[in-house]
Amino acid sequence: MEDTNKQRKRWEKGSVREFLINNSLYIFLLAAVAAIGIVNPQFLSGPSIVNIISLSAANLPIALGIAGAIILTGTDLSAGRIVGLVACVSASLLQATGYPNKMFPSLAAMPVAAVFLIVIAIGGVIGLVNGFCTAKFKLHPFIVTLSTQLIVYGLLLMYLMSGNNNGQSISGLSPAYTGFVTGSLFSLGNTPIPNYVLFSLVITAIMWFIWNKTVFGKNMFAVGANPEAANVSGVNVGRVIMLVFMMAGILYGITGFIEAARIGSNSAATGLNYELDAIAACVIGGVSFVGGIGKIRGVILGVVLLRLIFVGLTFLSIDANMQYVIKGLIILVACAIDMRKYLVRR
Repeated sequence: MEDTNKQRKRWEKGSVREFLINNSLYIFLLAAVAAIGIVNPQFLSGPSIVNIISLSAANLPIALGIAGAIILTGTDLSAGRIVGLVACVSASLLQATGYPNKMFPSLAAMPVAAVFLIVIAIGGVIGLVNGFCTAKFKLHPFIVTLSTQLIVYGLLLMYLMSGNNNGQSISGLSPAYTGFVTGSLFSLGNTPIPNYVLFSLVITAIMWFIWNKTVFGKNMFAVGANPEAANVSGVNVGRVIMLVFMMAGILYGITGFIEAARIGSNSAATGLNYELDAIAACVIGGVSFVGGIGKIRGVILGVVLLRLIFVGLTFLSIDANMQYVIKGLIILVACAIDMRKYLVRR
């Protein structure tokens, strides 16, 4: 009986230790948020909360796209540059008619919905190219997306030299466009909540349905967990990979469309390193690089926690360069914890 009690206590102690280790990053991030809130109470004020929600919503679509690639044991380094290209295309096609520095002066006003369809098609095509090269040529997504990152960036630089732009930032956006994206139907207290927060919620709901309620979603996780077994089970592995990357490209297109109106002035720097934030959010949220593991709620949690930390660091007046160091450490620790979980399961 005494031996049984000792074993039970050892098991309980081990379980608590495992829980603390596996969730150490969450615990640290939440403790950091609480500490920042104590040091600067304005951090958790109404306007600050709306700002955090808005920033999280703007980054959520790109994180969901990259999460699909990670589930397939890959990644997508081209995501940020796709966002930048799409943002600049959106901005150039939706500049105000009377704007003196209009990129294409003879271009008639285009409907916002038409431009939206154009830019998500651009994102989808680039994503499909990533998926095709990965699936058909058996190349690692790291190499494929590194290549397309450079190609897309080159295309963006050439596009910015088009018309009367001569490489300048694209601004002077149509009020119909900015109002559609950054206007507000709801408020938290006296602080308006931008429309793109609602768009992000709708996109997240659609992605949840695709991941959890469709055959394609089940096949995506099966391919990520074991592509050979999935192939033997009748899953078209190549088609799944191509569709996952195409879907990711569409999500990057949506991100770029939102981002162009949100920031108002778009240049070659738009989208720079966005993929790093998205990858960090995914690994914090439990999307595993070992493949076949990830949940929508985890991605949401990762995006919000990461944004809380970076907004908090700004409130504490931490140097922007130091924030890159912190971001890198967060990714490193999150991946180390993820790999430890994987080794324990084995």
